[in-house]
Amino acid sequence: MRLLKSQKGFTLIEMLIVMLIITVLIAIAIPNVTKQSSAVDEKGCKAFVQMVQGQVESYRMDLKTMPTLTDLVTEGYLKTGETDCPNGDVVNISVGGVVTSAKP
Repeated sequence: MRLLKSQKGFTLIEMLIVMLIITVLIAIAIPNVTKQSSAVDEKGCKAFVQMVQGQVESYRMDLKTMPTLTDLVTEGYLKTGETDCPNGDVVNISVGGVVTSAKP
């Protein structure tokens, strides 16, 4: 009997308390992570619009005409499938050459 009392370990209550603390920390962290991912997508879309604007200007300097998104892809200024923002917004090029993004 004496050997059982001298052994050290966690009791069931201690393990449950640790699990409760971990659960509370996870419940606090998950909403913050999802908020940050949407902010990252928005910043990624702004960066993509600026990149496409630069490609429009490059196309205009090279070929002296106003491009469409299709022209940018066929001439190699943009890769195939890179015509939408990372967050799903649609990229548009106006008649004046201004690039904007909008929700579909």
